Amino acid sequence: MVRSLWSAASGMKGQQTSVDTIANNLANVNTTGYKAQNAQFKTLLYQTLQSKSTNAQGDTKPTAAQVGLGTRVASLNSNFTQGAQLANDSNTAMCIIGEGFFAVQDGTETHYTRNGNFSWAINDAGEKVLTTPEGYQVLDQANQPIKVPKTVEKDFKVDPDTGAITIQNADGKYTATGQSVAIYQFTNRVGLNKIGENLYDESEASGEPMPEWSTQGVIRSEVVQNYLEGSNVNVADEMVNLIIAQRAYEMNSKAITTSDTMLEQANNLKR
Repeated sequence: MVRSLWSAASGMKGQQTSVDTIANNLANVNTTGYKAQNAQFKTLLYQTLQSKSTNAQGDTKPTAAQVGLGTRVASLNSNFTQGAQLANDSNTAMCIIGEGFFAVQDGTETHYTRNGNFSWAINDAGEKVLTTPEGYQVLDQANQPIKVPKTVEKDFKVDPDTGAITIQNADGKYTATGQSVAIYQFTNRVGLNKIGENLYDESEASGEPMPEWSTQGVIRSEVVQNYLEGSNVNVADEMVNLIIAQRAYEMNSKAITTSDTMLEQANNLKR
C-alpha cells in the first residue's frame, strides 16, 4: 500500500506539470510566433513481485509479476505546426511559411525566432538596422545586421523565395542592397532550447543551424511581408486537455485517500 501512495503522488506531480504547460499555452494564445507545448510522460522503475519460474512438475510461468512505481515527466515538446498568417500594416512585419527561423543577434550571441515583428532602429553608429522589439539585430545571410539607408522607411521589399532585400530609388525603381534575410532550419526543431522572448538557442538535441540558401535537400521557406505568424495554440484542444489533466489529478488524489484508508483499517486490526 505504501507503493500506491508514492505512485499516486508521482501522478499528481506529473499532472500538475501538465496543467502548468496548458496554462502557459493559453497565456500565449495571442503571442506572435508562439508554439504550443505538451507534456510527455514515462513510467518509473518496476518492482518484480514474482519472477519467471519452473515448478517440480516442469510447468513454467513464462511471465513475471511486476508492479509499476509511478510516472514522471519525460519532456515538454513543442508543436511546430504552422500558425495562422495575420495581416499587418507594418512593412517590416515578416511571416515565415515553412520550417525556417530568423536569426537575431544579441551582442555576440545568435538566437533564432519565428517572430517576424521587426522594426527599424538607429544603432550607435547612426545606421538604420532591422531589429526585434527587444532591440536584437536581424541578421542577413552573411551573418551581418540588415541595414538600409536612413531615408528608407516603407519603400523596401523582401523577395519571398530568396529573402533578397531591395530598396526604392528616387526614380521609383528598386535596387538590390546585396543583403538577404537569413533563414535557418534544424534537424530536430523540438530539441531547441527556449530562452524566452520567443527566442530559441541551438542544442545538441537540435543539431547545428542549417542555412536554407546553401544546404542541399532543404525545402526553402517563404518570407512574406506585411504578415505575422500567429500562435498555433488551439484553445478548444487546450481546454479538453485541461479537463483531462484535472480529472487525472483528482483520480490520483483519490488513490492516495483510498490507500490511507486501507492503512488505517490495517492499523485498527490490533484493537
